Amino acid sequence: MAAKKLNIPPYLSALSIMLFVIVLVFFLIVGKSLLIPLFLGGFFAILFTPLSNWLEKFKTPRTLSCFVSLLLMTLLVGGLISFIIANVASFTNDFDDVTGRVGHYAEQVDEWTKSNLQSDYELRNKVNTDYLKNILLENSSSISGFALKTVGSLSGIVLIPVFMFFFLLYRDHLTKMMIMIYRDRDPVLVKMRITSLTKVIQHYIVGVGKVMVILAIMYIIAYSALGIKHAIFFAVLGAVLNIIPYVGPFIGILLPVLYSFLTKDSLFYPAAVLVTYQIIQMVEGNFLTPKIVGGNVNLNAFITFIGLLIGGTIWGVAGMVLVIPTMAILREIFDLSEETKPFAFLMGEDKTNEKEKPTTNDENSE
Repeated sequence: MAAKKLNIPPYLSALSIMLFVIVLVFFLIVGKSLLIPLFLGGFFAILFTPLSNWLEKFKTPRTLSCFVSLLLMTLLVGGLISFIIANVASFTNDFDDVTGRVGHYAEQVDEWTKSNLQSDYELRNKVNTDYLKNILLENSSSISGFALKTVGSLSGIVLIPVFMFFFLLYRDHLTKMMIMIYRDRDPVLVKMRITSLTKVIQHYIVGVGKVMVILAIMYIIAYSALGIKHAIFFAVLGAVLNIIPYVGPFIGILLPVLYSFLTKDSLFYPAAVLVTYQIIQMVEGNFLTPKIVGGNVNLNAFITFIGLLIGGTIWGVAGMVLVIPTMAILREIFDLSEETKPFAFLMGEDKTNEKEKPTTNDENSE
């Protein structure tokens, strides 16, 4: 005899969901130092799974294939971080001759405030380029500290490759666990959905990587043509920050604009950098990302924006980077069960309206 289904009042269901969200957020905050490396390790494992599978086709032991993938990831990430640190640390050498320039701008501001506000703020006497240089020195030496804060702690940096290795090593075991969780569903269907989900995340990460490379090349060409020093660094930094929607592009343009403002003799250069950056961003938003990344994650803009705010509040920069692929995974998992399909619908794009619009127009025209 089938078990009788328990009917729960709607208000109790809503209350239970709210309590679950509160407990989940509390868990994410308390477990930040462990969960950030866990998520990063998982996404690196998904990214390098094709490489491990390819090596294992040639009878390579799984342990060795996982180690090769781990080594390649460490070299790529370590090289990128070293490149950024080395370039930021060399910035101070370019600020030795800007004292007169900054003082000139301060005098202009003082003259404007005198003539329009009838007050003298004496900025010309308060400007101290040594102070600016000290800020740059401190920031350049704290890049590693920023990286530590991003992943939680020094132990977090160590745990990322450890988690990645074990995720790769036990990927088949994790797939079987998901099949057991959804044992009321067809095992073949569940395995196909998991494989599809893995490919979606892989395509998303690889697509974002391709966009980053193309953006870096475009920025290098533009900044070099304008004669901006450290063009390669500004280009790479802007391309990397582009993975953070909305916020990343703003931070990516801030450094080259300020740098060109302080080191160039004309305001044309910071204005040209800003205009060039905006043009490239338009090309990226309207052509590169739709063509290369496409709709792999299938998340609507509102949920993406809310997720960025929540991820940034809870986990900072790491949260803003991880929230998009994490929500894509959750959307696919929600879609596996009839009870959670409404949440998958809420997170995804509603394409029904787009399909209905032509029909409606045709009917109206008739």
